[in-house]
Amino acid sequence: MNPRPLAITPGEPAGIGPDLVAQIAQRTWDRPLVAVADPALLEERAKRLDLPLTLLPFEDGTPPAPPGALHVLPVALRHAAQPGRLDPANAAYVLETLETATRSCLEGRFAGLVTGPVHKGVINAAGIPFTGHTEFLAGITGGHPVMMLACPGLRVALATTHLPLRTVANAITPGRLETVLRVLHDDLRKRFGIEAPRILVCGLNPHAGEDGHLGHEEIEIITPVLERLRAADMDLTGPLPADTLFTPRLLEGADAVLAMYHDQGLPVLKHKGFGQAVNITLGLPIVRTSVDHGTALELAGSGRADPGSLVAAIEQAMTMTGRVHHEAHEGHKD
Repeated sequence: MNPRPLAITPGEPAGIGPDLVAQIAQRTWDRPLVAVADPALLEERAKRLDLPLTLLPFEDGTPPAPPGALHVLPVALRHAAQPGRLDPANAAYVLETLETATRSCLEGRFAGLVTGPVHKGVINAAGIPFTGHTEFLAGITGGHPVMMLACPGLRVALATTHLPLRTVANAITPGRLETVLRVLHDDLRKRFGIEAPRILVCGLNPHAGEDGHLGHEEIEIITPVLERLRAADMDLTGPLPADTLFTPRLLEGADAVLAMYHDQGLPVLKHKGFGQAVNITLGLPIVRTSVDHGTALELAGSGRADPGSLVAAIEQAMTMTGRVHHEAHEGHKD
């Protein structure tokens, strides 16, 4: 019996996503990969890159495609795509690929979802409110999404995601922080096999508030939540100043870091692992991983895009879905 396939959405059609999908189709994979995309777009981009690409219809139970071939679940572009040229007419296409792939995961046709980069600006320019993959997928699947990026040697999750900086402090509430920490702790156990996760927690303010002289969120919100969850046997250290948390001495032995906002934790992770990092959405009923980079419009169709992050995202999804499948099977035997 063949393992269930992974769905791949290439993302913005004018960006490097279609290039990357054509590139990973040249490799041997031990699980079927299915591109949820416009077949003509993938064929055109492969031709530009001078790569062989045979597209195969997707059927349940299909085996992995050989190198140079890829299974596809067709979704039609709204308008012919040109590399490097954004077109709001295709915003609805991008979201349709995501919705089709996500609902197919919920139906059990796919084991998980791997997403290529989207361009938030052009989707909003089309009159469609869109803050990112994380929030869009949660709107379909439910759950409480937690964004985590991982690279070799470091995992960083976020208490808040795509918010203007001036709104972050108000968004750090006891309820949000406790929910995020519970999701992070539970998914490190369930999806990563870490029996007793050790999590470092950043403060919000410089020097973690410096005893209230630089802000009170640590005293009034973060510390009480951590104390409450420690009483529930969660291994949490913090709140720690973010400028010294990301040092080898503190990171040694830690399984993940929780940063309070996007640009507190992700610049460190991307400096350490850009091109090898994977964006993982925790807290959803499906497995979802993604690349750690944007659409790179200037590289689209050039053959210079590096598929390393997409390869890492696929490998991570295979590991996570294999673990989930194994645990479900063990539970069924019991």
